[in-house]
Amino acid sequence: MAMNRAQFAKMLEPGLNTLFGLEYDTYPAEYEAVFESNTSQKAFEEDVLLTGFGAAPTKDEGAAVSYDSASQQWTARYQHETVALAFSITEEAEEDGLYGSIAARYTKALARSMSTTKEIKAANVLNNATSAGTYAGGDGVALLSTSHPTTNGNQSNTLATAADLSETSLESILIQIADMKDDRGLRIAAQGTMLIIPTAYTFVAERLLESQLRTGTSDNDINAIRSGGYLPQGYHVMRRLTDSDAFFIKTDVPDGLKMFQRSPLKKGVEGDFETGNVRYKVRERYSFGFTDWRGIFGTEGAA
Repeated sequence: MAMNRAQFAKMLEPGLNTLFGLEYDTYPAEYEAVFESNTSQKAFEEDVLLTGFGAAPTKDEGAAVSYDSASQQWTARYQHETVALAFSITEEAEEDGLYGSIAARYTKALARSMSTTKEIKAANVLNNATSAGTYAGGDGVALLSTSHPTTNGNQSNTLATAADLSETSLESILIQIADMKDDRGLRIAAQGTMLIIPTAYTFVAERLLESQLRTGTSDNDINAIRSGGYLPQGYHVMRRLTDSDAFFIKTDVPDGLKMFQRSPLKKGVEGDFETGNVRYKVRERYSFGFTDWRGIFGTEGAA
């Protein structure tokens, strides 16, 4: 149904001081710092895990050399979704508005709605980080798990006992990252790059990462996380995270959290000849997900 003059009666009358509710400032796109952005030309994208070789064995004099074999393992799929929204307005409502174009105000509201949905879909990858089922990765388990299956046994990218953000829990996860192995059990050079937090942890993260000395102690010990540069990109707030005590650490392992843009944001305007109503539409297609779980570590918090 088209928006009409009855819905904007006050905008047809003189004497209003202001119109508000559509002009709020918005935060810059938060997902861009967390997800690796890619373009896509297909209905879906797939990433396939290839295993390498194990450690080379010692060869005795005169003995035959040992052979190893590699293989293709699981596949991570990104199924693109279409996100769209529209509104319609009568030509009379547009003509009679005394405070500028009604349609122009609501086209801005369309853009805001689209960006909000995109942020929510990105955050939902982390909001469901401990859920399997439809949120499972290519290896069949949740993004954060103590039992990621590999050819060399299970591996973990979360704390064995969930904990809130603190110096101890942060250091424990950073140690886990430093001890990371590939699918064949060979150690890989990896480190944390960024702490990802909900709004509730903003001040905790500031103290943990920016203080020169250790927080909450009377000792003169240095803040090892800061002085060692263990999180060179600092912390990043994602305001659509729903668990107030969960936190995550992005690593420098490639192909972790990823976003594919199938079709960029497109705007459309169409008038109806018979009614004079004008329809406005926005649409885009994309997908969020993860490939290599080693790209993100974290915990759901103690609560």
